[in-house]
Amino acid sequence: MAIHIEGRTIDTDDEGYLVDPGDWSEPVAEELARRENLQLGRQHWQVIEFMRRYLDLRQIAPDARYVIRHLAEELALGAAARAKLFELFPYGYVRQACKIAGMRRPRAWSTG
Repeated sequence: MAIHIEGRTIDTDDEGYLVDPGDWSEPVAEELARRENLQLGRQHWQVIEFMRRYLDLRQIAPDARYVIRHLAEELALGAAARAKLFELFPYGYVRQACKIAGMRRPRAWSTG
């Protein structure tokens, strides 16, 4: 399965994750979100931007606990941050947030 956007063909794996996270762009994220039946709002973008920065700095996708900590601190959500993450991405951190943020499918890890 591939994404055809901005005159480019971007490869995805069988589950819709980008094969190369370097192919990610905001229009790609919008298309991935559309495929997940999500309309991206400001808070979705805050999560996605944090995840992309984390990937750029560490060359690895952030574990959900780091995203939850970011939400708790940046949005002053405190203990409600975990629930907020799963409100924003109701089918899960790995299935939706990682996919839309252009991460490769994580093999196995704690999802928060």
